[in-house]
Amino acid sequence: MQNFKRAFKLALQHRLNVATCVFSAVVVAILWGGNLTAVYPVVEVIMNDHALPDWIDQKIDEAQRELSDTQRLVAQLENVQGGDAAEIQKKLGAEIKLRESELEEHKRKSAPTWDNVQIAEKTRLEHEIKRLKEIASLAPDQLAPKVFQEISDAKGHEADYETRIARFEWVSPAAHRWLPTTPFGTLLAVCLFVVVMTVLKGLFRIWNSIAVSRLGSLLGYDLRMDFYRKVLRLDIASFTESGRGDLMNRSTTDLNSITVGVQRIFGQALLEPLKAIVCLSIAAWVSWRLLLLTLVIAPAAGYSIHWLGKALKRTHRKAMQELSTIYETLSETLGGIKLIKAFTMEPAECDKFQKSAGQYYQRQMRIAVYDALVSPVIETLGIAIVLVAAVMGGYLVLGQHTHILGIKICNTFPLTHGDMSMFFAALAGLSDPGRRISGEFSNIQQAVAAADRVYEVLDSVPSIVDPTAPVALPALKNTLCFENVSFQYHTEKSILRGVTLEVRAGETIAIVGPNGCGKTTLMQLLPRFYDPTSGRVTIDGTDIRDVRLHDLRMRCGLVSQEILMLNDTVENNIRYGNPDATFAQIEDAARKAYAHSFITEKLPNGYKSVVGPSGSRLSGGQRQRISLARAILRDPEILLLDEATSQIDIESEQLIFEVLKSFSRDRTTFMITHRVSMISLADRVIVMDHGKIADIGTHDELVSRCDLYRRLCHFEYRESA
Repeated sequence: MQNFKRAFKLALQHRLNVATCVFSAVVVAILWGGNLTAVYPVVEVIMNDHALPDWIDQKIDEAQRELSDTQRLVAQLENVQGGDAAEIQKKLGAEIKLRESELEEHKRKSAPTWDNVQIAEKTRLEHEIKRLKEIASLAPDQLAPKVFQEISDAKGHEADYETRIARFEWVSPAAHRWLPTTPFGTLLAVCLFVVVMTVLKGLFRIWNSIAVSRLGSLLGYDLRMDFYRKVLRLDIASFTESGRGDLMNRSTTDLNSITVGVQRIFGQALLEPLKAIVCLSIAAWVSWRLLLLTLVIAPAAGYSIHWLGKALKRTHRKAMQELSTIYETLSETLGGIKLIKAFTMEPAECDKFQKSAGQYYQRQMRIAVYDALVSPVIETLGIAIVLVAAVMGGYLVLGQHTHILGIKICNTFPLTHGDMSMFFAALAGLSDPGRRISGEFSNIQQAVAAADRVYEVLDSVPSIVDPTAPVALPALKNTLCFENVSFQYHTEKSILRGVTLEVRAGETIAIVGPNGCGKTTLMQLLPRFYDPTSGRVTIDGTDIRDVRLHDLRMRCGLVSQEILMLNDTVENNIRYGNPDATFAQIEDAARKAYAHSFITEKLPNGYKSVVGPSGSRLSGGQRQRISLARAILRDPEILLLDEATSQIDIESEQLIFEVLKSFSRDRTTFMITHRVSMISLADRVIVMDHGKIADIGTHDELVSRCDLYRRLCHFEYRESA
């Protein structure tokens, strides 16, 4: 989760875009809640055949009557307050008799017909008599405290009534001026309100979607650039260990998962909780105590979601690893398709791919199971919350109660049908955010797992780095030395063991030896593709680890057996040796490499011809000569040739021989080769075996004394024959 937070913080750097996402989401949530509140006037006002202005006036009258009754009760209780228990008891008895006589007189005057006002007055008197009798029935030592508590509660109710009256009186003038005066007109006004809120919500939702998409795209751009820069700085060993397929998967699928995850966070995962908060706020406004009672099962939902989240993250991470294997298999298949077809290995490769695809399928199905569990779990818990609210709300409204199991739910006013309708609407409104959030749950967990994989690369520390205090690299005027150099890959056996070699400036060195003896590894130490495990490499006494990598590699030119070409024009492939070169310089390098004629005569667009992926539109000899032209354009101080003529025809070899004969003159050159024709260019030949230097000398000297060299040359002669 920590790595996903880092991606989230990177997104937060786009402050304006983030502010737009948050602001539009807040507005959408408020408008969503506004639509839910429309149920209150429908149930409380319109269904009781009232217009909203008349209903407000009625509420003011009711509150004023309640205030008057409460003030009267306070006066009655204050009248009996004071003295000992016997005196309070006596005063209560007198008050009860007075209220009873008032009730009898009211019944006599109101009979035989009763209107609503008369019924309300009768109910009020009966309620006062009941409360006074309840107080009078208490033990003597409880009378005084109870009277005091009743007075305190009644005065609190007075404040509630006064607040309600003030609130309705503040709204009343505007209601009478602007709102319809008929129930049907009020219904039309409510419908118009819902339509306006819905249209506004849609406009802000569109704005929110665009802002979220833009933020995700910006984050994806930032992460891709960071990842690509990091890949370019990785050690050569990282590419052999991780494989191209894994790095491609991390830079495409995993990065896209992070982008989608952050979009979901600032999109649905921000908007839907805000909508839920608005719904909860509406329910809390109706009765926050009742809301707390209905949420007693929320911890169970939280635990279930937490468990599913951990399971999803773990499964997504394993699925991504399986997908990397598929990428790697595809990369190998596409790169070696000729080999596969030549040896009729299609069934075997298909079986290998089927195994990887099957494992990925199993991971996907496990993710599908967890995804399927999320929505029903959240929905079931949501229904349970609504049902709990329905039972308790029905008890409060139908019985006009203010307490449940001794817990006070309402202060002064019992909940009405309109209150409970809005309360249920708010809880029902939670189902949509809950459903949508559950749909995004898997995407976010996938993003969390992907972030771990991406930042694993971004946090990797290359072992081949510039020194903290680099020194200037001197020009190679005297010697280049390998001083007791040893090397091994991790814990594997040593590839080089105590190699010591001194090469004079301008000398051409040929390196020969059986496969696996360490020839290529020794050459790769020069541009610091690897560093020696022990010993050092020096140029005129300066350790190459003490100079900047850029300075060192600018002095080196590489032509390898594996011809490296970009899917670009011939011109740009040659220009890779010197990005600042003019076209004239590029053409001159091509002439020196005997490449100009075939470029201008055989390629359809000359130097503007695209060579295809890895130079697939060119022959091996053509690719090799363009590679040489690139090295010539670089004009390196040190030339590295790794089996540069091993995969070309005789005609191309002869041309390349002429190129190297002139180009290597007065230039320090290392060539790995077994071709005697190329060895003839060397001043000295190094024979390597088992990671050590077996012999050093000229060709003639080694033929006369070195059995291994004679065998290698004999093998080359047989190949030529």
